[in-house]
Amino acid sequence: MEFIQQLIDFILHIDKHLIEMVNQYDKLTYLLLALIIFCETGFVVTPFLPGDSLLFAAGAIAATGSLSIGLLILILFLAAFAGDNTNYAIGNFIGHKILAAKRKLIKKEYIDRTHGFYEKHGGKTVVIAKFMPILRTFAPFVVGLGSMTYRRFIGFSFLGNILWILGFCLAGYAFGNIPAVKQNFTLVVFGIIVLSLLPMIIAFIKAKFFPSNTAN
Repeated sequence: MEFIQQLIDFILHIDKHLIEMVNQYDKLTYLLLALIIFCETGFVVTPFLPGDSLLFAAGAIAATGSLSIGLLILILFLAAFAGDNTNYAIGNFIGHKILAAKRKLIKKEYIDRTHGFYEKHGGKTVVIAKFMPILRTFAPFVVGLGSMTYRRFIGFSFLGNILWILGFCLAGYAFGNIPAVKQNFTLVVFGIIVLSLLPMIIAFIKAKFFPSNTAN
């Protein structure tokens, strides 16, 4: 319970925590941020880690001169790309064993929803999922189970991570230090979370209350 409270506090006040991180760890901040992004994209058991809000806040910190925006984008792209490929490999080599294990580490509903999303959107799922929490973590694992060849996956992964990292880091860099944004950063973070979850919420409502429309 305490861990959950700390995680929520970190996400909602991520700008302040990143400033403290930079002040305490200086250049090691790049590696710490990369580790968070790698884990969020690379392991199906850590979809709760911040992604979009972390990238936005990191871009905003870079705008103050504390971090290099170019180096930040490069390192976080490499971390996300490595995470995707790790997740794909796990799904490809031992994914079926994980799903068949008696002790369930992964919620089956997340796997089913991600697979359904893949069935609807095909390879574009890997790109689209980068902008959707939870789905972003599960997509590489699911396609690694056998839905997509690695040669095809790596192209979608490269494109998706480029768009995701560039989009949120540059948005934070451009808008994160505007006074209205800076003074209401928690609300901005909350807004980013809501907007990123909105497609999943809409899909859930359609499937729950309008199943016939979803089937069509």
